[in-house]
Amino acid sequence: MAWDTEVDILVIGSGAGGMLSALVAAENGADTLIIEKESQWGGTSATSGAGIWIPASDQAKEAGFIDSTDDAFRYVRALSADNMPDANIRAFVENAAPMLRWLGAHSDITYCAFPYPDYHAENPGGSPTGYRTHMPLPIDGKALGRDVETLRFASPAASLFGYLNWHFDETYILLFRQKGWWWHLAKSLARYWFDWPFRFKSRKDRRLTLGNALAGGLRLALNERKVPLWLNSPMQSLVEEDGRVTGAIITRDGRTMRVGARKGVILAAGGFDKNQKMRGEHAPLYQNALYSGGTSGNTGDAISAGVAAGADTMNMHSAWAAPVWYIPGEERGRLCTIERALPGCIMVNQRGERYLNEAASYHIVGQKMARRHAEHGDASPSWFVFDAHYRHKYPAGPLLPLLPDAMQGGAVKQILKKGRTVAELAADMGVDAAALEATIARFNANAAQGTDPDFHRGDAAYDKMYGDPRVTPNPSLAPLSKGPFYAMPIYPGDIGTNGGLKTDDRARVLNAAGAPIAGPYAVGNNAASAMGESYPGAGVTIGPAMTFGYIAARDALGVNA
Repeated sequence: MAWDTEVDILVIGSGAGGMLSALVAAENGADTLIIEKESQWGGTSATSGAGIWIPASDQAKEAGFIDSTDDAFRYVRALSADNMPDANIRAFVENAAPMLRWLGAHSDITYCAFPYPDYHAENPGGSPTGYRTHMPLPIDGKALGRDVETLRFASPAASLFGYLNWHFDETYILLFRQKGWWWHLAKSLARYWFDWPFRFKSRKDRRLTLGNALAGGLRLALNERKVPLWLNSPMQSLVEEDGRVTGAIITRDGRTMRVGARKGVILAAGGFDKNQKMRGEHAPLYQNALYSGGTSGNTGDAISAGVAAGADTMNMHSAWAAPVWYIPGEERGRLCTIERALPGCIMVNQRGERYLNEAASYHIVGQKMARRHAEHGDASPSWFVFDAHYRHKYPAGPLLPLLPDAMQGGAVKQILKKGRTVAELAADMGVDAAALEATIARFNANAAQGTDPDFHRGDAAYDKMYGDPRVTPNPSLAPLSKGPFYAMPIYPGDIGTNGGLKTDDRARVLNAAGAPIAGPYAVGNNAASAMGESYPGAGVTIGPAMTFGYIAARDALGVNA
C-alpha cells in the first residue's frame, strides 16, 4: 500500500499522554510523528493543573512518605469498577513511578510530591497525608521559540486575570493574602508586562506553570529530538490491512494524506467531552457538553475510529464529574475546586436546601449533583451561596475579592445574585425565601460550633486541606452572617469523559472477544480508565495517561521484551 508518509510510531493527539508516548518512542530510536486536529497543541492537559497521581515515587520517598505499590493497588482496586481487570490496575501502579523517573531523566520537567490527601483516604491503602499527587515546577517558555504561540492557553480557572500563570503554591499566598502577597503579585505582573517584545504580539505568559509547564516541557524535549507535531491535521479514519491497523488517513493543508505506521498507532486524542450526540447516547448523567471543562477538540474521533476498526468499549457512561461555573459566552465550564471548602459558603438546590458535603472532592460533588438532578430535577443549576465576609476574603470562580461588584465583568454581573438580606437574595435567585432562611439558620448554628451533622463537611482530611487554616475549630466551616448575601449558579459538569476503548495492561486496544487488535494502542481518555468510574486522588487522569503512554510506546517497540 502506498503512503504519503510513513513513520514507525504515529501518535494521534498532543496532550500529555500522546506527547509522552512520542518522547519515549523517539528516545528509543523510532521515527515518530504527532498529529493534532486543532490549531493549538497541548490538549486538555495544557489547560489542567497538571497534577499526576503517582504511588511509591522517588519524590514521595524524599519527602519522607514511604509508600508501596501494593497499598496503591489495594486502594484503587476497591474503588474501581468490577469490570476493570486487576492487570490494568497493577500495570499502572507498578509503572507509574518508573515513568516519572524516566521523564525526569529525559526532559527538563521537575515534579514534586505534595501533601495532597487521597480523595478517599479513609479507605484501606489510601493516604491521608498525601504525597501521591505530584505537581510540576514552572518552566521558562522562551526556550520554545515560536511554538509557545500555539501552546493552548491555561484555563481561566488556573490563571490570574485570565492571563497570568500561577503555580500551585502561589495560589495559597494570594488566596489567604499571606505576608508579602502584594509584593509577590506586583513582581509577577511586572515580569509579565515587561516581557518585550513578545508582549506586543501575544497575551500568553511565557512563564509556564501547571498544565502549560507539563505540555511545554514535553514539547521542548520532543523538539530536541526533532519529533514533528502537525497542527490542523485531523484523523479521518484508521487504515486496516490483513487484520492489522497500519496507519491513518488524515487531512492536512486541505488535502487527504495516508500516513503509515510501521510499529504502531497510539490513540491519545481525548474523550468525547464536546460531542453532544455521543454524550446523549452514552452518558445520560452528564449530557450537557457546554458544561464540560474539556477542550473543543475532544469529540471522540479516535474512539469512533477505533470502534470502526473492531474495537470494544467500556464504561462509556462515565465521566470525570465536577461542579463547574459556566460563564456566558465561554466554550466550556470552569472547574470549581477550592471555593467550596472555604468557610462562609454553602451549596443549595433550587428549593433552597443543602443536599451534599460541599467540601468533598470535585468528582464526588459532581456525581452527587448529576444524580440529584436526574432524580429530582432541581440541581442544574444549584446555587453557590456566600456572605459579605466570604465575598471580601475569597474568590468565587470568576468573581474576584477586593474588586467591587460594579467593576466585575459583564458576564459575571449577569450571573451574580445579591440581596441585603437572605430573603432578598432568595427573591433574586427565584428560590423560596423561607426554605433558604431555614437552611442557612441551621447551617449557621452548627458551623459556629465547627460541626456539620447533616453532611459532615470538614471531617475528612481532604475537606480540611482546602479550608482556611486561620478559621477554627473547623477550617471549612463558618456561618453566613453578614449581608449583603450573594449567590452564583453552579452546574453538574465534568473535566472530561473517562469511558473509551477497551485496552489491556499493555495499552493495546481490544476487540469484542477480548483479544488485542494488532497495531493500535489507546491512552488517556481515549481508553477506558484503569480507575474505572472512580477518582482516587488528584491526578488520576493525567498520571495514568502518561503511564500508559510510556507502556504503549515501549510495547510497540519491543522495549519491554
